[in-house]
Amino acid sequence: MSALTEKDAGNKSVGIWIRVSTEDQARGESPVHHEKRARAYAEAKGWNVKELYDLSGVSGKTVIEHPEAKRMLDDIENGHITGLIFSKLARLARSTRELLDFADMFRDFGADLISLQESIDTTSPAGRLFYTLIAAMAQWEREEISERVAASVPIRAQLGKPTGGQASFGYQWKDKKLIPEPNEAPVRKLMYELYLEHRRKKTVAGILNERGYRTRKGAKFSDTTLVRLLRDPTAKGVRRANYTRTTDSSRSWELKPESEWVFTEVEPVVSEELWERVNHLLDEQRKSHKKPTKRPVQLFGGLTYCGCGQKMYVPSNSPKYICKACRNKIPVDDLEAVFVEQLKQFFFSPDEIEKHLQQSDENMVGKQELIVTREAQLQTLKQEMDRLYRLYIDDEIPSRGFGDRYRPLDERRVQIEDEIPRLRAELDVMRINRISSEEVVAEAQDLYSRWPELAHNDRRQIVEAITEQVVIGTDDVEIHLAYLPNPSVDRDGLATNSQGFMAATSCTRAG
Repeated sequence: MSALTEKDAGNKSVGIWIRVSTEDQARGESPVHHEKRARAYAEAKGWNVKELYDLSGVSGKTVIEHPEAKRMLDDIENGHITGLIFSKLARLARSTRELLDFADMFRDFGADLISLQESIDTTSPAGRLFYTLIAAMAQWEREEISERVAASVPIRAQLGKPTGGQASFGYQWKDKKLIPEPNEAPVRKLMYELYLEHRRKKTVAGILNERGYRTRKGAKFSDTTLVRLLRDPTAKGVRRANYTRTTDSSRSWELKPESEWVFTEVEPVVSEELWERVNHLLDEQRKSHKKPTKRPVQLFGGLTYCGCGQKMYVPSNSPKYICKACRNKIPVDDLEAVFVEQLKQFFFSPDEIEKHLQQSDENMVGKQELIVTREAQLQTLKQEMDRLYRLYIDDEIPSRGFGDRYRPLDERRVQIEDEIPRLRAELDVMRINRISSEEVVAEAQDLYSRWPELAHNDRRQIVEAITEQVVIGTDDVEIHLAYLPNPSVDRDGLATNSQGFMAATSCTRAG
């Protein structure tokens, strides 16, 4: 989700990503042209361009490992830039998987993506909604692919074959069989013996490190790594497979039902009795140090205000949003029901949206016509310059006469070549501010129909993307949705206000 607010929009620091293929350059799309267009867009938005990431001519299936890509991600992570402007999604990444990886990283670091060709600008409310919808659809697609791939895992596990990933510490895959690794297996056994003696995870990890033992990657052992290895039944001769699945874009995992687990016999490195004694101690320690589970973020947490102006919160002992100042309250489920109903009315009544978009369409047509005119003038100008140059080469005009005639043409050529990217950037601003109503409304309608099926985290992301504020009055609920642009237009047709309009909807509270 974008970290940008209206207050600091003018201070936003962005980078420009240039990756123009040789085919693009053959069509006249030079890196300089793309840079000018991006800089003009940033200028139109009042942003500061801090960095240029130039990958001109870089080909291949992946770019995420390129030094310039790593530099860009470092700048995003440390906050040096908070957004990236690029010509189109295909120029940011070469594959859908890589594009989604970039998108996940940007979301994690609170940075924005601005694709000029696809009219995606996550600094705007409409852009955030559009991007959230795309991400939701992509997540559903990834889950379907994951399910197809996962279907083959139990079969391979039952046959004792590798199912992906490295063998655990102390073991190795050899001839497609899992066997003890001669150098690591004694260390794996030592872990159980030390834990049985000291009964402290951090103490055992410290002893291993002090004796010079290291993980397979050369790092020191941590108590977390130690527990994972002590819990793994492979050490007692039982390899467990097909027991986890990834969640949240492969950033975490969870256990599958035990009925799906697959067990196969392997050569043990410790006795079953030693393994059981150590794991019994771990179970007892976990019971005595059990931490409370983290409560999920409320659907409208941070967005809900009382009519008196104070924020409303959901206490741990109540299923209601409550104002501490005046004790105004509303049940959590009631507020979600109101939100979904208002969402339906807004998305399924696009007449108001179309009214705001009609003027934008007309402005874009005029801007496009101006660009075509300037490009035609530039072509004519270049032809005139070529004709003068041929006359000069053929000695039909003297050097001084050539200079007097050629210099004004060349100055005008430079002016037009600088103007065209600026016009394209203005058109980009207008297009991004006018994201297709048909596309957004259609996706939003589909999203509305899927609402009951969505996970809590997905619902929360959508609420954050399209909701500015929810105000709970004594008798009514007012929901402010930030949705589509309502641009004011200057005499040149450039949308001067890039912020979305506030769609305030309200309804009477039941009961």
